[in-house]
Amino acid sequence: MVRTLAERRFPVKKLVALASAKSAGKKLVFNGGEVTVETMTPASFTGVDVALFSAGAGPSRELAPVAAKAGAVVIDNSSAWRMDPDVPLVVPEVNMSAAANRPKGIIANPNCSTIQMVVALKPLHDAARIKHIVVSTYQATSGKGQAAVEDLMQQTRAAVSGQAVVPAVFPGQIAFNVLSDWKAGEGDYSEEELKMVNETRKIMGDDSIGVSPTAVRVPVVNGHSESVHVQFHRPMSAAEAKKLLENAPGVVLMADAYAPGKHPQPIHVAGADPVYVGRIREDLAVPGALNLWIVGDNLRKGAALNAVQIAEHLFPA
Repeated sequence: MVRTLAERRFPVKKLVALASAKSAGKKLVFNGGEVTVETMTPASFTGVDVALFSAGAGPSRELAPVAAKAGAVVIDNSSAWRMDPDVPLVVPEVNMSAAANRPKGIIANPNCSTIQMVVALKPLHDAARIKHIVVSTYQATSGKGQAAVEDLMQQTRAAVSGQAVVPAVFPGQIAFNVLSDWKAGEGDYSEEELKMVNETRKIMGDDSIGVSPTAVRVPVVNGHSESVHVQFHRPMSAAEAKKLLENAPGVVLMADAYAPGKHPQPIHVAGADPVYVGRIREDLAVPGALNLWIVGDNLRKGAALNAVQIAEHLFPA
């Protein structure tokens, strides 16, 4: 988030970096200078205009209301407030207007996999109204944190050297494997899968949208990929979808016909802001339905960038 603020030249008069006591005293580079990390306390938010939270659900539940009461607009990246009816869940390209109604002074940043999907699907929804989404995710290890990336690396080194693979963070082997590593939700779905159901409906403002999700983690460092099947209330052709997406905000359309290796890939989108959409094709079994391949940087548009974009809309330079 700090790097994104600097890259996008957000109009910062003063940056206050807050964390737990164990991180206090660390230095962050910002706009050519250094910022010292301070211990987060209820008094930390006096005089703060925007509070970007990415400290987990527990600290967000405790201190986001404190920051809001002190006068800050809170933009929270955790799951703590996403489904609160008094907290807007915002993706700027999709529903920025929802941020104006924030009774608690808090705006929630959606889940990374939800963000990139709705950015790609919103223009299609506006044109033909989505009836049903079937989505399978291929999610990068960085979505679980830096320790998870390090676990992937150590597991990979062990596997290629013929040593025993001993997971340190993941519940099983992630090197040369795929697995579902999120907490259990209801009905044998993971929490991650249920987030995609509930958040998509809230962001799109349509509780009738059906969402059938399967989320898995893949041995990729950065960049989530999604295979998405979409059914509409009226038929949509691949040509129409491409036309709608070619100039859609936040989207890079890769419209070329199928060829091996010529599609959005996580290794190519790492560090990029847009959501990449390719392989748009008409479903062979369901007339009027489409299949898409959607890839995005889960740390940027899936988290930091989306939060900073919200702040940019609320506090334009």
